[in-house]
Order: sequence, then C-alpha cells, then structure tokens
Amino acid sequence: MSALRERFDGTSVLVTGHTGFKGSWLCEWLLSAGARVHGYALEPEHEEDLFVTARLGERLASSTIADVRDLDALRAAARASEASVVVHMAAQPLVRRSFKQPIETFETNIMGTANLLEACAAQESVGCVLVVTSDKCYRTPAPAGGHSEGDPMGGYDPYSASKGAAELVTDSYRQSYYRPAGRALASARAGNVIGGGDWSEDRLVPDLIRGARAGEPVNIRRPNARRPWQHVLDALHGYLMLIDACMRDGERWSRGVNFGPGVSQSATVREVTEALMRELDAGEATYATEETGPHETGTLTLDASLARDELGWAPALDTAEALSWTARWYADWERGGDAAELMRAQIEEFEARVGGS
Repeated sequence: MSALRERFDGTSVLVTGHTGFKGSWLCEWLLSAGARVHGYALEPEHEEDLFVTARLGERLASSTIADVRDLDALRAAARASEASVVVHMAAQPLVRRSFKQPIETFETNIMGTANLLEACAAQESVGCVLVVTSDKCYRTPAPAGGHSEGDPMGGYDPYSASKGAAELVTDSYRQSYYRPAGRALASARAGNVIGGGDWSEDRLVPDLIRGARAGEPVNIRRPNARRPWQHVLDALHGYLMLIDACMRDGERWSRGVNFGPGVSQSATVREVTEALMRELDAGEATYATEETGPHETGTLTLDASLARDELGWAPALDTAEALSWTARWYADWERGGDAAELMRAQIEEFEARVGGS
C-alpha cells in the first residue's frame, strides 16, 4: 500500500459522515497512513458505533458535530480544516427509513451534497472532492451485465432517488465550478458494504449479529433479493485509489466510478445469511414468504469494468472471505478485543493482500 500511503501521509483530509460505519473505517485507515483527518457529521447513533468504541474523536485533528444541511457550519469546517482532499460520506443511508422520512432524506442527501460542494468550492486549499453515493443511484432494472457509469440516474424509493439526484448535483458542480477552476470532483458508487462494527438498523449483518447475541431468531425479509456484497475495505480501497488518480489526473478522473464485485460474485440475502451464521457458529433465521413492506429492488448489479481496467482496482476479498473477515471481527470484539486495534489489524492484513496499489 506504499503508493497510497505516500499520497496521504501528511495530507489534510476532511471526511463528512465520519461518525458512521464506513466513515469510521476510512478515518482509521487515513490515520494509519499518516493523514491529518478532520471530521464533520452528526452524533453517532449507538454507543457501540466504531466512532465511539475506537475513540476516534480523541485521535482526529478535529471532529465537528453538525448537520450537512447547515451551509454556514460546513463552510466554517472546510476553512478550519484547510483540507486538500474532501470525502463526502454524510447521508441518510437507509432505504426503509427513507419511506418514513422522505423530506429528511431528500434534504440531507441532495441539499447536503450541494452544501458540501458549495463550501468546498469557496475553499482554495481543496484540490479534490470525492462524493460517495450508492449503487442505487441508477434507474432500475439493471441490464444483464450490471449498471455501467453512463446509465440513467433514477430511483423508485426516496433514498435511491436522492442518490440519483446527488449525482446530478455533483455533475452540475463539476461542469460549472470545479473543472473551470482546475479542481477534481469525482463520485463513487458502491453498495451493500459489510464489515465489523456495523450496528445500523435494518441492515442484514447487524440484525444477524444482534440475533446471535440475544439467542433469538431473526426474521429475514426478501431472502431471494440479490446484491453485490463487498467488504468495507474493498470499497474504501477503491475510493482511495480514485482520489489518488484524481490528484494525478483530475481531468480524466473527475467522473462517476462504480466499485463492486462481478455479477458472478453477487449473492442472495438467504445465501449471505446462511454463510454468516455458519461463520459465527451461532444464530437462527426465519424467512419471509411474502414480499411485504416498502418496495425494494430485487436485483442490484454493477459493471465495475472501468475501475478494473483503467483504475486497476478489483475486490481483494470474494464474498466468502468478506463474510469470514466480518464474522472474525465481531467474534474478536465479543471476546473483549479493542475496536481500534481490530480495525488496524484488518487494515494491515488487507494492505498485505493488495500490495503496493
């Protein structure tokens, strides 16, 4: 991982959404690479969230607890950080919550993105911004080979629509403000990320972990839904590689890029459930026989050939390995492991797997 470590060693990075699951893993990785990391996000939702248990608030250069809907607060944080790289991960991230809270979802995911891009456009130190959206930003259904970057944006549910709209906002800022100023602005599209330390509601892995803890069966909805599951470090590796590429050739890489396993590596909810329970040697599940509740897309697949062929990225862990690493993290945590040390150990193991990329 030497090339990326050289890129981020001593670099000032602002991460929005740093109190979330992916944001916490990203901050830990950047800290281990020698970056000066600043965070901007809401309070963590759970006392076991990684931000809390890994004591990230004590180790970051700064941690601003504020809402991305507050443009003035974002401007102040961007100025104070003097960041050259900004990673925008703050979002309302749950499909089912978006049905209950559509206005909050649209305000956070669309206007929050616009506010972040507006704040960074006024900050001269910023040379690269990466906006993290989702594989759900595309209009469904997906073609046989998965969605490619040029497919239309869209979305049935409020969450998916908000991510498609965030991509359109990003492209507008890219064309209108960032490219004319010689700044890089890219977006990363990935989804169904798994890994240790996720305690979010309405997500498969945390629900299974909670069920195993309580010794209670978990009722699994839509067991036949198929998703491109990947480990959190594989997705973050792609994000870091894209930032590095943007810093070297912003004109070429200021664009949207998919990060996901090949279509053959996708798996159903039932397959992931049963594999994870085997890895944990614990847990029990029941499966819904009818598709009730809010609409959810049956099959999501991405064509990540651009990242593979031109960026040089590919998942280092297949689905089985991603589940194994995830189960191992939770098992070590339950045995009293230190969250930060567990994260660093898997980051080091992952870096050894991918080598110098």
